[in-house]
Amino acid sequence: MSEALHVGSGKVRELYALDDERLLLVASDRISTFDVILPTEIPDKGRVLTGLSGFWFARTRELVPNHLLALRDDGRSTECRRLEMLPIECVVRGYLSGSGWKDYLATGEVCGHRLPEGLIESQQLPEPIFTPATKAETGHDENIDRTAAVDLVGEARFDEVEATALALYRFASAYARERGIILADTKLEFGLDQDGRLVLGDEAFTPDSSRFWPADEYAPGGTPPSFDKQFVRDYCESLGWDKSFPGPELPQAVVTGTRARYVEAFEQLTGIGFDMYLANPGVVLG
Repeated sequence: MSEALHVGSGKVRELYALDDERLLLVASDRISTFDVILPTEIPDKGRVLTGLSGFWFARTRELVPNHLLALRDDGRSTECRRLEMLPIECVVRGYLSGSGWKDYLATGEVCGHRLPEGLIESQQLPEPIFTPATKAETGHDENIDRTAAVDLVGEARFDEVEATALALYRFASAYARERGIILADTKLEFGLDQDGRLVLGDEAFTPDSSRFWPADEYAPGGTPPSFDKQFVRDYCESLGWDKSFPGPELPQAVVTGTRARYVEAFEQLTGIGFDMYLANPGVVLG
């Protein structure tokens, strides 16, 4: 990577500066759960994230500009525009699961949204809701309400982000549903370009940033099987781990099963064989 200066590391990605206007994002095979990077990697996971993000970026650019400039031949590296990232995680929920379910049980609300009484776990919500969260440098992101998010980004920008995130979720969830996958919820990240325009960045509708359920196995009232890293979360929870560093090693069966889920999600959503993507990453942009 002699052409680029390493400028940062995320839970999954390495970030390099190509020049003043471009960055190189390299998606590793690391996996994190409960905001802790686990010591065991999942083979090809970074390529699934990169390929799926490229696929969605190519299909949502009419809804909002995105940071993608090019996919590199390794299938895990993305050339992208530099952005000034907004200081909130932009979460959209169409179903009541995860931390949203826990918040609902405790308060009847999720991020300030008062929900109907009597909902059960994994139930579809009457309408998708925008539920922002803080971006934690260390530890866990925390769900916040509209007032707290407006304090961070301003009211006009918040309204724009909310409308854009909901439009993206509706598009992607309808697309996925036609392919037998329920998009239960998703996390998006937005930034501003040099002209102050809103731009979709980071990743989009991947098994790391979204909760994907097979539609033919979905039933409300529990935790449906999933294509995402819930498989790893469930294993880690079964150990009684306190969710602090260091995380547990994953056994081979969990590694193999997780890789298979990621690849299956890629193929079912894109209609493209994963081997075809590995041979020609640009195939997802067509």
